[in-house]
Amino acid sequence: MSPNGSQNGEAKPQKPLHELLSSTLVDIYVGEENSHYPLHEKLLCYHSPFFARTFYNKSSTSSRTKEFGLPELEDSTFQLFVGWLYAHALRAPPQEKDIGPLLDLYFLSERLEISALSADIVDTVRQFYHFQGTYPGLRRVQYVYANTDEDNLLREMMVGSVARYLALSEGIPEHWSRALKKNGQLSVDIIRSIQEWHLEDRQVPDARDASVDRGRGGFVGKGVGFSAIEEGSSELEGVKEEEVSSLNGLGSE
Repeated sequence: MSPNGSQNGEAKPQKPLHELLSSTLVDIYVGEENSHYPLHEKLLCYHSPFFARTFYNKSSTSSRTKEFGLPELEDSTFQLFVGWLYAHALRAPPQEKDIGPLLDLYFLSERLEISALSADIVDTVRQFYHFQGTYPGLRRVQYVYANTDEDNLLREMMVGSVARYLALSEGIPEHWSRALKKNGQLSVDIIRSIQEWHLEDRQVPDARDASVDRGRGGFVGKGVGFSAIEEGSSELEGVKEEEVSSLNGLGSE
């Protein structure tokens, strides 16, 4: 259980910052250049069970030296973490390219077991795509899958967005078709996401009923197959929702 959580899953009220700014500091060294970040031990360990075990375990070297290294981490990622640690806030990404650093911060938060930061990042990324009317691109989704495990909050949000994007598209972009053929887990997760929509029977076309229009310009049993793969389509980060809607004749929501 994290220090800012409870056994029944309900979050406890956060302690005010001034109560966590103890006189004891720990030294965190980041990246190949060993950039030095002196941080308040109590604040760091309050939010991170990982660091609590590291610095409060009397048998560990870090507990005695009050030092810990993250040589594989980029300075920019840790700087984002420090900003959240002391301000408990994230800056909204101005552009899609700014999503990348937030994903790296998410992977760090999962390693440090900071559930509050993980949730804040997912909400920030979710709001960006929602307000921009776009969807995560394939490279973003692949990057998340490469750095997370199953039943992960960020994965769930990403794949849920992709499921909606593909469901509203008339065809499947070629790069998505290739990816879905190679990544069986992603395909399964998209189906799971659609199942969580809990659609009523009448909302789903019945391919067994020859009188029901499949929505592809004809009826079952009359030579109409699946829509063709969109050959030559390039993978664009942040597919615009209005582009999906206009292609399908859906209009704006």
